[in-house]
Amino acid sequence: MCAIRRLPEVVACRIAAGEVVERPASVVKELIENALDAGARRIAVALAQGGIGRIAVEDDGCGIEPEDLPLALARHATSKLVDDDLLRIATLGFRGEALAAIAAAARIAVTSRPRGASCAFRIEAAAGRIGEVEPVAAPEGTRVEVRDLFLHLPARRKFLKGPRTEGQAAVLAVKRFLPAWPEVAFRLEVEGAVRFDLESVADPCDPARLVPLFGEEAAAAMVPVEEERDGLRLVGRIGLPTLNRPHAGAQQLYVNRRPVQDRLLKGALKAAYGDLLPKDRHPLALLMLELPFEEVDVNVHPQKSEVRFRDGQRVRGFLVAALRKALPSRARVSVQQLAPAAFASAPGSHKGDWPRPREPAAAAPPAGLFEAASGFAGRDADPPLEEPSPGPLGRPRALLFDTYILAEAEDGVVLVDQHAAHERIVYERLKAELSAGGVARQALLLPVVVELEADRAEALLEARDELGRLGLLVDAFGDGAVVVREVPLLLAGAGVAWRELVEALAEELAAHGRARSLEARLHAVLSTLACHGSVRAGRRLSLAEMNALLRLIEQTPGAGQCNHGRPTYVTLKKRDLERMFGRR
Repeated sequence: MCAIRRLPEVVACRIAAGEVVERPASVVKELIENALDAGARRIAVALAQGGIGRIAVEDDGCGIEPEDLPLALARHATSKLVDDDLLRIATLGFRGEALAAIAAAARIAVTSRPRGASCAFRIEAAAGRIGEVEPVAAPEGTRVEVRDLFLHLPARRKFLKGPRTEGQAAVLAVKRFLPAWPEVAFRLEVEGAVRFDLESVADPCDPARLVPLFGEEAAAAMVPVEEERDGLRLVGRIGLPTLNRPHAGAQQLYVNRRPVQDRLLKGALKAAYGDLLPKDRHPLALLMLELPFEEVDVNVHPQKSEVRFRDGQRVRGFLVAALRKALPSRARVSVQQLAPAAFASAPGSHKGDWPRPREPAAAAPPAGLFEAASGFAGRDADPPLEEPSPGPLGRPRALLFDTYILAEAEDGVVLVDQHAAHERIVYERLKAELSAGGVARQALLLPVVVELEADRAEALLEARDELGRLGLLVDAFGDGAVVVREVPLLLAGAGVAWRELVEALAEELAAHGRARSLEARLHAVLSTLACHGSVRAGRRLSLAEMNALLRLIEQTPGAGQCNHGRPTYVTLKKRDLERMFGRR
């Protein structure tokens, strides 16, 4: 066995550098955190060659005394843990390794002039070797310049992406500080060109702080979140369900003003949207959570990108409730949000405004759903009908392509997807029945036998008790077959193809099975029941049926989307029509 020996300091520094400094974005993050902890009110960042060649961060903070400059570049040295209390960390940086790690991974120069000092001082370091402190001329504050990242660590440097990719990550690292620190002015320069130069503002959700992160169209369509309870406070903006992305990169999350990528926060965000989002899509979000410092541990990750809450369930419950409170009355979509490019030629076109349906008095739509809106008999001609009373979604005027209801509202037109809208109505009714104790059932006059593959039949029968709570009673019927004996009362007269429905349920259960939580499995089955039990595209509705459907949508929670996350209706404002035709 080889003898144990102490590593040379320069080697130890380089190993530590790998934990803190992964890429230029890591350096940018650490240097900005230092500037903010120094009380800076103006921070300027400059990048060259994607940050691989050069990173400069300059601030107007309190500065560093000349005798402290060598210590600032040493490992395990910090000014941010005054009482050495790791349980109540109120600063962004506290490990005392950032500058030392950077000095081990690149060439670094630190120039600093404390407030009120007559001159500035400068120190340089490279490959972990620290130079002498020298006086120089510089304004109050601190300037850190980093060059040739990983120059002496070629094995690390070869794992970096190209300058363009690394530069994009470094730019995002700067942008993530914008909403959490609105009182700080930020300037970003990339390859000699100014990307933005933002003055300080009072509101963290000021458009100037949101646009760099989300873009102008998305930022304008996000809705506010603000909730406070029992020492927890949440502020921010979230996107409407139709404003989603194929990845979670557009979710900006903060805990006590610290940018994080926390699984608990992301899980709460996903749970809050639930079935309002299409599968494998992610909402846009800017969420800033504040709570007592002692209730969160930020010391669980070398780059401080993850946190651990003392009472995670309490935090999660608070987040889900706050987000759901912000979503229901706003989960609607306008034509501009679906296709903003179509309105590019209409200066000043309205973004994100729509008729707001009345809030539901209870979670369930009114009784007699299928009698009122789903007893679709497919009549050949409409009976005489008085002019329907207008609601927020207007009066029905026509059925387009036997699929889309065209309604005239007071200040625009509304297009409703009849299947998607009715699917949400049925789904919410089934959920309400389930919450009340179970979905009411009705026996089929002629039970339906369904032949299935063995694994699918087994998955269906394993979930027999759960399906019973959902109004569907199935039994084994020989090898690889099941028999449907009872069905949800709500769907009994809806002309459902039960064989196709059971095949779809078996596929769903075999694919996900016990990997899902009980609640997720129940809601997935309800979603399938609602889809198969809703009026289909291509079904010609009468004017009375269209009117009944519009009125039910106005009373149904989450009616802006079907339970697959697709929009149920879109609106086009009268003023937009006037602009399109040159009348305004």
